[in-house]
Amino acid sequence: MGSDTRSRVLGLLSDCRPRSFSEIVKETGLGRKAVEGVLYRLWKEGKILRSERRFMEAQRIFKGRGGITRNLRKYYLYVLKPEGRDSIEIDGVRFVRYEKRERKAPGVSKARLIYEFLKSNGDRAFFSKEIAGALKDRGIKPPDVMTSVRRLERKGLVYVRGYRSGSRETPFKEGFLITWIDPSKPRELAIEEAVERTERALMEKSASSPLMQRIRMVRDLVIEASKLGELVGFEFLQNRLGCTEYELETAIERAMQLYPEIREVRIFNRFRHYYHASMDGERLAKAMRRRENYLRVVYGRKNRVGHNWEACVEWFIDKFTTGAHFMTQDHRNKGMDRRRITLHLVRSVRGRVNRAEVDRVWTVTPGIFARPITYVLECKWGLVRKRDIDDFFEVLRWSKEFGVDAPEGRRIRQGVIGVFAGSAFNPRKRVRLKDGAEISLPAYAARMNIQLLKASDFNQKLRERGCTKATVQRICRVARNEDEVREILEAIWRNPEKDAEILAEAAARNRDLYEFERMLEGKG
Repeated sequence: MGSDTRSRVLGLLSDCRPRSFSEIVKETGLGRKAVEGVLYRLWKEGKILRSERRFMEAQRIFKGRGGITRNLRKYYLYVLKPEGRDSIEIDGVRFVRYEKRERKAPGVSKARLIYEFLKSNGDRAFFSKEIAGALKDRGIKPPDVMTSVRRLERKGLVYVRGYRSGSRETPFKEGFLITWIDPSKPRELAIEEAVERTERALMEKSASSPLMQRIRMVRDLVIEASKLGELVGFEFLQNRLGCTEYELETAIERAMQLYPEIREVRIFNRFRHYYHASMDGERLAKAMRRRENYLRVVYGRKNRVGHNWEACVEWFIDKFTTGAHFMTQDHRNKGMDRRRITLHLVRSVRGRVNRAEVDRVWTVTPGIFARPITYVLECKWGLVRKRDIDDFFEVLRWSKEFGVDAPEGRRIRQGVIGVFAGSAFNPRKRVRLKDGAEISLPAYAARMNIQLLKASDFNQKLRERGCTKATVQRICRVARNEDEVREILEAIWRNPEKDAEILAEAAARNRDLYEFERMLEGKG
């Protein structure tokens, strides 16, 4: 069989026409492995010549139902060797004989270089970018590091640490954290020491990285609270860290990936709290009961009045705006008001990444030939400050829906007006401009085309209607929920002379709610 294959290949090449490996297989009808072996032996024996360079050709292969696949085929050409010639040239292609190449002495592998570096610095842990920088002069490139480290990890020679979730592990900003495992020590002790080294490296990194600093503080506060038998709330962490809500969410997510012993529990299926796994079940249950009572007192009333304020503002807008068409949006949380709108951001705004929420959006068309005007509402129950106005302006400016790029920079689209409704403003608050001038907060908002709606504005409308006792502040405090706010306002608007009686009836209906709140506050 061997001599037959040899003679058939030589017979095919006897016409001195160059052929590729695939052409030889096709024309002889022989197997690919048999032809491959014969061609190599004939070239080595000096019977045939091979092209000096390799050719490349794009191929399209029909795979039936699988469709058409494309690949890049690389191949040499072969030709019969003329008598007395060691090389020839055909159509610009040079064919050469076989020459044995001397193999270079093997050098130190990249994996060995990385392992020796980690071993010589066995008391430290390094990020993958740091390893690449330290071994740059030895030929190590950034992609080489993790390729080699994963092989060393499979052999149990190094410890690799990153952000770990349920199904995968992601690197830190500077790459994975890597350290040596001492094989001379018991395995459990060696791994424990490796974890401690990575922990020290993370603590050192926290001095220069705001994210790592927040992660460390989250862990410290959770451990501290758990030792005292308490839970740590999301708002408490935000106040202590002095960061935005979105920055804290990122820090908590990363902290829970780094330290699986940090656990999350939701009270009333809404308020996020955190504890350490070292807290036993009985202490955890007691801590949750205490937090439930606290949330009923603080957040229950605060949320109730805040949502009532949104409904109150919406009612007045709907009442006094002719042809107002409110935008609606479906949310994953079915309990969320459909008139609350999520905006998409083209860049982050004070920690908000990708999206932000506004309370209401409505459109008004002044006339048949006039362009519609869009109003975007933001409500706040409490004292309104300059940073609240700035934050609202930035959200509108950088939103995909209401912002636009202009030659002078990003701005709010023409025909879009922001409306900020606050229950209280400091009339003596002055805003200092860049030129040193000081103006009032309403004047500052007007410069940015933002209208300020105050509780006194709505109260004036009630006075004009004939109400003597009712105020929007009192309505928000008395009403049980948003629906009751609308009911009270409708009743007062129909019978303004009975405003005190209507509020008294609502207060009587909700007396149990007020008594319960007073009891939790220790005043009952």
